[in-house]
Amino acid sequence: MNSIDLDASPGDLAALPRFQHAAWQARRLRLGLIGLAVLFGVLLLMAMAIGLFGPASIGLPLLSLLGASVLLLGGATHSAWRIARWRADVLQPPEIEAQPLEPDAEPLSAYDRFIERIGSTLLTTLRRLGVDALWLVALSVLALLVIDFGWRLDLPATAQNQGAYALAGLALLLGFGLLVLERHLAHASPLQWPEAASLATLIRVVLFGLLLSAFCLFFASADSVWPLRVAVLGNLLPALVALELIVRAVAAVFRPQRATLEPRLIAESLVAGLLTWPPQPLSRLQDELQNRFGIDLRQSWALGFMRRAFVPVLGAVALVGWLLSGLCEVPMNERGIYERFGKPVAVLAPGLHAGLPWPFGQVRSVENGVIHELATSLDTTSAQDLVSADGPAPASANRLWDASHVSEKSQVIASADRSKQSFQVVNMDVRFVYRIGLSDQAALAATYHSADVAALIRSTASRVLVHQFAARTLDDLLGQARIELAANIEKAVQTDLDRLDSGVEVLATVVEAIHPPAGAANAYHSVQAAQIRAQALIAVERGKAAEAAEQSRLQASVLTDQARAASRETLGGAQATERRFDADLQAWHSAGQAFIDEQYFSQLALGLGKAKVLLLDHRLAHAEGPTLDLRTFTAPVDPGQPRR
Repeated sequence: MNSIDLDASPGDLAALPRFQHAAWQARRLRLGLIGLAVLFGVLLLMAMAIGLFGPASIGLPLLSLLGASVLLLGGATHSAWRIARWRADVLQPPEIEAQPLEPDAEPLSAYDRFIERIGSTLLTTLRRLGVDALWLVALSVLALLVIDFGWRLDLPATAQNQGAYALAGLALLLGFGLLVLERHLAHASPLQWPEAASLATLIRVVLFGLLLSAFCLFFASADSVWPLRVAVLGNLLPALVALELIVRAVAAVFRPQRATLEPRLIAESLVAGLLTWPPQPLSRLQDELQNRFGIDLRQSWALGFMRRAFVPVLGAVALVGWLLSGLCEVPMNERGIYERFGKPVAVLAPGLHAGLPWPFGQVRSVENGVIHELATSLDTTSAQDLVSADGPAPASANRLWDASHVSEKSQVIASADRSKQSFQVVNMDVRFVYRIGLSDQAALAATYHSADVAALIRSTASRVLVHQFAARTLDDLLGQARIELAANIEKAVQTDLDRLDSGVEVLATVVEAIHPPAGAANAYHSVQAAQIRAQALIAVERGKAAEAAEQSRLQASVLTDQARAASRETLGGAQATERRFDADLQAWHSAGQAFIDEQYFSQLALGLGKAKVLLLDHRLAHAEGPTLDLRTFTAPVDPGQPRR
């Protein structure tokens, strides 16, 4: 189709078929836009409902596929509607009512003039860029956002109810209606509707989404994951179409934009045009190059030779690739079990090895000394978030009793309540450090005897923990018995794994935490505090009793010592008196009356040593009165000697 410039060729446009049917086409395209908007709104509401009640279901990627396809078809329909409306306006220009001049109108203020100038500048810029290109870019970007919202390759397989089959049937019914519309547009005459073929190609994208949705809903089940992956990977087609439309819209901005120049449809997709049967991608590419750039690749000898040699070369490359599938590289941290015709024949060391090509020979990977840590409850390695060294500690590092941890498991243990047998519930975090055995036999056992090594260790450990904790109390577990408990658990688990010939080697058993449940932590803390207070009071009273006993013992010892000292002193005095008496008796026998007189005078001297005695001589006559000399005499002094 050649664009018409009204200024250069103002001929009779009514004779052209595309101008004759422009009004009818504009009305149909407008109804199509309204229908696509309603359909997108319904899909959006369904996506919101599924996001709230079933975010892990298959409906989310399917709705994103359909929503993105509807948005892309809406962008193409909007572009075609603007072209059809331009043609209709050219044939029948809209009547513009002449507005009477108001001579008494007040002049605009500076602010109003500024706003009017900004509005006119913005409208001029939009006309230069092209409104169609901006709308197409916006809808394509929105389609990419919708695809990103539903892009989830980690969805688990879930069972589907009867409503899934009803939705699949509805998708097939809607697809049949769109197929009729696509066939009608595909067979439309390019002279009457030049944009019909491009709209038909984008309708095929929506048909692809509907058929893929019905296919995935029919085969989705709790045991099949591939329908989910197919539903998610199906979003790649509308994503590629959206990227192509964005590139075409950006390139269309640089085209001349004039009101008198007939616009051209921007929403033409080469990727969507490949949805034909039989597929002819090279012919489509050749037609595009010839129509747009005038390059005819059919006359090129090199391309002809490449087309003739394509199948032999492709077969040779496929054969060489199939033969090279017998080469296998075993990484340094792995070992390989080589299977020849389905039978394991050797355990390969790290390195490059050659064998029979697939499927006659294949290599199964086995770990080579890789150490793992496994919790007995849940595997929390994927749920842990990386934190910075300077940031706050993660929630998994919180070991307080009043906090619940994902890796902890509840366990029933023994208890004694008032001399009666009972039980208690505790939370524990027991981890096992294990690896696949380093021997070839261990590698074979771990590969062929165990479907899931982690699940086997977890189930075996759970059974062992039930037996180990059944006869232990909480006080034993919180004390020194934890070391003995870890050794017993490791020995029992390793024994069971060896009996099952699992090929697993348990390196260590780590008891991270054992404590009452988080709900009973405060009560248990209160009981512990009461026990500590009772023990403290008992210790204080015992100290007071010991102090009183020691004081009494000290007083008794002092009194005993004093009595012994007094008795010893009395006895010593008696013995001394006895010795003096014996000495006096012996002296009396030796000296006789002289000893008695001497003792008399010594005792008299002792008695009168400090007494004031007046001696009167009885020989004085009564005729002569006594003379009392009251003078005080000093010792005689020699005047010839010097005084000191």
